[in-house]
Amino acid sequence: MSVGTSSGVAEARVRTAARATSVAFIGAGFAFASWASRIPQVRTHLGLSASELGLVLLSIAAGSVIAMPLSGALVNRWTSRRTTAGMSVLLAVAMVGVALGYRVGVVPLLPGLFVLGFANGAWDVSMNVQAAVVEQGLGRAVMSRFHAGYSVGTVGGALVGALMVALDVPVTAHLLGVAVVIVACVPWAVQGYLPDAPGAEEAGGAEAGPRHPLAAWGELRTLLIGVCVLAFAFAEGTANDWIGVALIDGYRTPAAVGTLGLAAFLAAMTAARWFGPPLLDRYGRVPVVRVLAAVNVVGLLLFVFGGATAVAFAGALLWGIGVSLGFPVGMSAAADDPRRAPARVSVVASIGYCAFLGGPPLIGFLGEHVTVLRALVAVAVLLAVAVALAGAFRPLRSADDARG
Repeated sequence: MSVGTSSGVAEARVRTAARATSVAFIGAGFAFASWASRIPQVRTHLGLSASELGLVLLSIAAGSVIAMPLSGALVNRWTSRRTTAGMSVLLAVAMVGVALGYRVGVVPLLPGLFVLGFANGAWDVSMNVQAAVVEQGLGRAVMSRFHAGYSVGTVGGALVGALMVALDVPVTAHLLGVAVVIVACVPWAVQGYLPDAPGAEEAGGAEAGPRHPLAAWGELRTLLIGVCVLAFAFAEGTANDWIGVALIDGYRTPAAVGTLGLAAFLAAMTAARWFGPPLLDRYGRVPVVRVLAAVNVVGLLLFVFGGATAVAFAGALLWGIGVSLGFPVGMSAAADDPRRAPARVSVVASIGYCAFLGGPPLIGFLGEHVTVLRALVAVAVLLAVAVALAGAFRPLRSADDARG
């Protein structure tokens, strides 16, 4: 085989892997947004207060946070391909449990949500590891566009959810359909993944990363990236869980309009992630992330204090733009060294997902005292932390940089 032919085959494999990775991101977003779009109806069916709903949502976050520290070792052993495929099937099973369990009561619902969170967390790490491999193969920054794919999935999930609400389709039928779509699409698509490292597929993934993935927890740069990602994850997760409820309760909108508010946020985030790479290439990670954090704060203030539904929607759009690049840039920064990508992405994702652990109950408890709408101001506090720590996103200059 000639050099040119070999190069062409390699390029074709990378393009195939890029498409497979996009399917994984889109599928993950669609699945999660499908659930998020029906949270108000689940709350009403179960008769939950804001704080009680926060505690129920905590079970998803708990599953994700438990999965995250384990994911680096899991990807090292199973490879990102096997992990993504397995977790997508597990998430579909959990969706079935949620679809049936909520009809009985809160207690049967909780295990399904926990498993959903666990599968979502490990799926998240594994597909980000593969995205970093593809990014290296393409030789250009594309991480945020994979996350735009995730956002495309969430927009689709939210819009389908809004349609299901408008047509009065039961939550159970809706979520069972979503489970079928995930099982039919994702495990098949990810067979196009690239090996995480030379020989990784043949060795079952054992040689894809360092022998001791937990050692990344002692690296200062990795931890600072994680805290910064936590701030953006808190802003994104709060929007996913509470925008619909805040519009319905705070602005007295119909349920379908509340779901459309979530869709507006997700659409803005998707567009910003797609068009973000040229800004990152021109200005660098740190200035872009800091400016977007400020845009996020402006959007939050408009959403909370705008006083009219139209202004709240404008705030949701700015909120989506502002939150867009924090998480994907954090993943790229964690994966600057491909050899350590599984361990470092696992650490950063673990810290970031603590926002999903603490966010729902925090907003719920605050909402009991100052309304859910006013409680969203708490998000701005963490965004100030992101501005201060964004310097950790600078690209590595050497292998020792991450250890501080």
